[in-house]
Amino acid sequence: MPRFVSTTPDSRLLPFPWDTPLADWPVELLVALPRGLSRHVVRFIQVGHSVYAAKEVVEHLAVHEYRLLTDLYRLDTPSVEPVGIITERRDRAGNLLDPILLTRHLEFSLPYRSLFTPGVRQETVSRLLDAMVVLIARLHLIGFKWGDVSLSNILFRRDAGDFAAYLVDAETGELHTGLSDGQREQDLEIARTNLYGDFLDLQAGGLLLPPLDPITLVDTVTTRYHELWQELTGVEEFSGSEMDRIEGRVRRLNALGFDVAEMDIQTDAGSSKIRIQPKVVDAGHHQRRLMRLTGLDTEENQARRLLNDLDTYRFRMGLSHVDEAVVAHRWLTEVFEPVMQQVPQQLRAKREPAQLFHEVLDYRWYGSQREHREMPMIEAAQGYVRDVLEALPDEAMSREALLPVGPTERLVNPYDPSQGYVEEGEQPPHDPWEDEVDDSPVPSGFLDIAALRAKAADTGEGSGATR
Repeated sequence: MPRFVSTTPDSRLLPFPWDTPLADWPVELLVALPRGLSRHVVRFIQVGHSVYAAKEVVEHLAVHEYRLLTDLYRLDTPSVEPVGIITERRDRAGNLLDPILLTRHLEFSLPYRSLFTPGVRQETVSRLLDAMVVLIARLHLIGFKWGDVSLSNILFRRDAGDFAAYLVDAETGELHTGLSDGQREQDLEIARTNLYGDFLDLQAGGLLLPPLDPITLVDTVTTRYHELWQELTGVEEFSGSEMDRIEGRVRRLNALGFDVAEMDIQTDAGSSKIRIQPKVVDAGHHQRRLMRLTGLDTEENQARRLLNDLDTYRFRMGLSHVDEAVVAHRWLTEVFEPVMQQVPQQLRAKREPAQLFHEVLDYRWYGSQREHREMPMIEAAQGYVRDVLEALPDEAMSREALLPVGPTERLVNPYDPSQGYVEEGEQPPHDPWEDEVDDSPVPSGFLDIAALRAKAADTGEGSGATR
């Protein structure tokens, strides 16, 4: 009998054929979901309404990764949720089998190959890189040295107009009280090597077309990481007459989604110079505010978009004098929930609720511009379902979301991407999200630190030169 180690035991797992190598499991127990390539045997298994990722790996790596993922999950880090380890497995002949590490499937997430379709827009690639840079910085802030940064070890979820990145593989990770500059740079050097190989692979598969270039993309990742790290932790010096720059620094960090625990402020004796250095404790500034007000659990940029709509609702309804929590409850019941009710049950696997609401807002804006009138939200929701949502591939759990590699290439085995692709097959799922024309909204510039400083200067907050 195998041994189960789990913080969240699920007795429904007991009858599964743990005495069989994972590669030989019958397909009726498996779910075909998009995922990245792996050096290990990985399968998705369905237990009732739950879906778990099962990875067969040697015992010391399984235990190490399980403990690390548990720590990361406890620290509220963007990573997959660990479920348990199955050890002491033996086949019917009594031979020992490698343990299996179980993690919970991250709903609505996609591996990078599902997002790099032929002709992918440069703006989309830029947003993917931003999400990856934010993930690396968040891990470094809590003292986590990854040791194997690569596209295959990351899952992406749509986050309003951007993406959110999640760590999937922590085999090589180390959790420290803090990281030295040398440890961070070593992680970045590994990232450069791995990512360059990933981008070359995409280029060879016809998924990375000019002007996208592997070495340029790798350089972009490291440049944006250093800019973000400087903004998160760098020392800023200014004169005593520019005290508003302290608030400006906090606002810029909040705009990036980070909260500040404390600000180290030093003044030099006999001088008007002031030096500040923030202590950034956590990302999710807008997520926490939205959760507190409405109970909705979203990504950071989704939360920002929903909060903007909440603030607009408060202004239009003349509720500026009413407690924010009361207004949030009214917005939830009078705006958000009625929009969700317009989505048929069979289409709800295509987008998570917050992402769907964001896309309805976009649809409404375009419709209002096109028809020169303010389109009501319910009408916009109905039009979005009819014109957009019905044509989208499922992203929660679907055979239709299998990874496309080229215009006609499909996986030989949908349960095992490592077996490669067939030469002929049906076209990849059509995603109108990639078909926006040139009049699409201006990119968010999420990691454009210079733009954030310029915006702060325009609003009188001070730009803040760092060193």
